[in-house]
Amino acid sequence: MSFFPNLTTFINIGPISIKWYAILILAGAFSAYFLSAQNIKKMGYPVSVVDDLFFGALIAGIVGARLWYILFYDLSTYLANPISIFMTWQGGMAIQGGLMLGAAYAFFFLKRKNISFMRFADAIVPNILIAQAIGRWGNFLNQEAYGGVVSESFYNNWPSFFKDIMLIGGEYRLPTFLLESALNVIGFLLIVYGLKKFAENRRGDLFYAYLMWYGITRFWVEGLRIDSLMFMGFRTAQLLSLLYLFIGVLGKVGFFRKLFKPVKPVVLFDLDGTLLDTEPLIIESMTHVLKSYLPQIQLTREEQLAWLGPTLTENLSHYLPEDKIEEAFDLYRKHNREIHPKLLKPIQDAEVLLKTLKTKGYTLGIVSSKKKDMVEFGLELAGFKAFFDVIIGYDEVDHHKPDPEGLLKACKELNLPSDDVVYVGDAHTDVQAAHRADMYSIAYLSHPERQAALLAEKPNVSITSLLEIEAILEKDHAWTHSMI
Repeated sequence: MSFFPNLTTFINIGPISIKWYAILILAGAFSAYFLSAQNIKKMGYPVSVVDDLFFGALIAGIVGARLWYILFYDLSTYLANPISIFMTWQGGMAIQGGLMLGAAYAFFFLKRKNISFMRFADAIVPNILIAQAIGRWGNFLNQEAYGGVVSESFYNNWPSFFKDIMLIGGEYRLPTFLLESALNVIGFLLIVYGLKKFAENRRGDLFYAYLMWYGITRFWVEGLRIDSLMFMGFRTAQLLSLLYLFIGVLGKVGFFRKLFKPVKPVVLFDLDGTLLDTEPLIIESMTHVLKSYLPQIQLTREEQLAWLGPTLTENLSHYLPEDKIEEAFDLYRKHNREIHPKLLKPIQDAEVLLKTLKTKGYTLGIVSSKKKDMVEFGLELAGFKAFFDVIIGYDEVDHHKPDPEGLLKACKELNLPSDDVVYVGDAHTDVQAAHRADMYSIAYLSHPERQAALLAEKPNVSITSLLEIEAILEKDHAWTHSMI
């Protein structure tokens, strides 16, 4: 075993050589993977989706990069010695081919998974600039992707190792690989830490920004290189750069959005306090149970309000020992069901809103912190049950709000992605659950005493009347909490 036996090799292990080119390509790919995985997890998707997509797109990208180089470099030479096609450690990769085949794999993979391609493109594609920036240093060690002749004085004050490597064929060469690497890093910073954070973006805008930035910078850098792949007298990289730029500009100005109808989001609702006024029910039932176990208890209004939102088990556990919870739970449910017909009433305008949304073709669902049978009982009493395509209750999930499991389970049962979902709720845990699933949150400020806690969670929008929801849904933008 020997490390760094020559300029292009990282290590020799017997007859096996591992080249710097391969290491830097993989280092760039895994850097992009790490950044992308953080984004995808914030979107509410499991890491397994990222892993499957990354592995397939990486393989497709390597194959595409190699085939593109072979096709436009010297196809007859490779056909004369087919085994050389597989000698990727010797160099000979074209990022344009890798991008296209990798993107094609991602498109069909995400389509099969029923996931928004453009949303994932925003989350992943700008990170490819980091992969490209790192990978370009493989070109440096392979002494490729360089420009025209420069004088020796050009490298005054440069590190000696850099100057020595740029001495190619007896002449010093312009380090175009370095120009592109630096521009890729700058582009990443501008898109991810500039455009993403400070501009008002629509879905796809980060992807289109990548195409425009890479199209412009690669066109310029390619014009300085002397080892470009050619097609009919034109540099293939420049032709594709113009195509990238063209597509990016069209996308940024909204041309592609005009070809399709705006996406109708799935609209999920909390139940208690959002569609049904169950505050009297909850307070009366909890008071009845606690008085049965703790006759002398004195309950404040603040304590009673704290019962709105959390699960029944959480509320009971604040007052009773663990061995009494199950018994108290049953007592609560029995009393609560008995007084439902008397105390339950719909929130103002809830029926009007639900009828309107259903007529307009929206898919509607309920994700509640109470058991499903009680959710259905309340909906039946109010005459609302027929409006909903899915109902998720407390007893159908392992983790409850603010965990997003219930929201994601609703999407799964609907066989729809979680990429365009609105969640309407009146408690801070509702907003937290929506944000953790990266869904668009609407905070219904139904209770003056709870408004501060709701607004502190920074919902996407807040309302004081359910009828405001219809106008909100008519807007054309991504129905997610964050841009991606």
